[in-house]
Amino acid sequence: MIVRSRRVVLPDGVRPATIHIQDGRITRIGPYEDSRDVNDSYDAGDFVVSPGIVDTHVHINEPGRTDWEGFDTATRAAAAGGVTTVVDMPLNSVPATTTAAALELKRTAARGQCHVDVAFWGGVVPGNAAHLDELVEAGVRGFKCFLVPSGVDEFPAVDERDLREALPIVSRRRVSLLVHAEAPALIGDAGARRLQPSVYATYLATRPPEAEVEAIRMIARLAKEYGARAHIVHVASAEAADEVARAKADGVAITAETCPHYLTFAAEEVPDGATEFKCAPPIREARHRAALWSALTRGTLDLVATDHSPAPPALKCPGDFMKAWGGIASLELSLAAVNTGVARPFSASARDRSVRATADAPKRDEREGGQGRDREAESLALRVLARWMSEAPARLAGLDDRKGRVAAGYDADLVVWDPDVEWTVDSPRLQQRHKVTPYEGRRLVGRVQTTFLRGTPVWRDGRLVTAGSGRLL
Repeated sequence: MIVRSRRVVLPDGVRPATIHIQDGRITRIGPYEDSRDVNDSYDAGDFVVSPGIVDTHVHINEPGRTDWEGFDTATRAAAAGGVTTVVDMPLNSVPATTTAAALELKRTAARGQCHVDVAFWGGVVPGNAAHLDELVEAGVRGFKCFLVPSGVDEFPAVDERDLREALPIVSRRRVSLLVHAEAPALIGDAGARRLQPSVYATYLATRPPEAEVEAIRMIARLAKEYGARAHIVHVASAEAADEVARAKADGVAITAETCPHYLTFAAEEVPDGATEFKCAPPIREARHRAALWSALTRGTLDLVATDHSPAPPALKCPGDFMKAWGGIASLELSLAAVNTGVARPFSASARDRSVRATADAPKRDEREGGQGRDREAESLALRVLARWMSEAPARLAGLDDRKGRVAAGYDADLVVWDPDVEWTVDSPRLQQRHKVTPYEGRRLVGRVQTTFLRGTPVWRDGRLVTAGSGRLL
């Protein structure tokens, strides 16, 4: 079959093209006018065709906490948002993915339920270093650890001693260690401030930027000592991004991500009692949001992943930030959320690489065919989105030989979308299991029309059209 568009996001730019697909793989890229005989064709016209999103930070939670989120609902949400590959975190399922046997239980639970492709991270917890080799042999793409309590008892935090046991194995197996980087000694319990648990500033004060900085500093030191690859998940502060930059300049094999919610919201905007905004590290003040955009454009931060972490509404404890579960579910909204922030500043000037905060940019009316942006600026915006949300995540997970690019030899995972249409999030229409989201009522720019998985449409015009076609990678 073929898929064609006047705006195809290719590794070397955005241009009209025809994508030739056979047996689920892209065989070649031809000119838009290419009209060789095919069994099937899809003409996207002026809609953009981008590589399918690879989200490397997703908590699916099945088995054990399927009432929080499961493979069916999570991968439906992924397909709706143009996400064609997710990499599942080793918690909050029961058992946690800290042994090969636990991984097989998770794979058994996932079989037949997935509407997009799913890969898995393993976990590093105290005392499981002996299981890391067998987890790699069983197919995990790398490992995740916490330096602070994870929130669930079956996935405890590690300290430097635990890391010194794990890192030689991580280095030898040439995979990455993903780190929730906050230093426990710098995390407070708010003390007397518990008298105001409904005030967001109460929670924010318990997790200062210095906790991120101190943790990143330790991880960088150990990664350099062992020659291991480290990845810092959900960077939330300007100071943390600066610490990542210093580690990179020092030759450490370190990468880092931020999340759509840190790029969209600011602490000053979080209403009292609105626990749907709670996550860890916390959403910080607007200056941090602006700094994270800047760090992305400079290459200090390598990618954007959701940290999709849903929970039943009761666990969000409305009105009490100190008791609420910390997690934001945004798998379906990530492309639109990040496009909303990146499109407007790049529109203002293709030469100005610094990205301003979303709130500082004027709202745009709904437009068709990219008319709201000049072509140079549009091409730049679309290419950085593909780099941050497809190419770099695929590289992190070791899937970059088949995922993350529109190129010959790659899986025909494609998202057809309108980057210019503006719409309002209506949470009951979301595909995730529970509809609690800080994006409710938010105006976003960019909407998915069709999601292809290995050349087969799985999501089209607002509904799942091919169920259960996802593979376990």
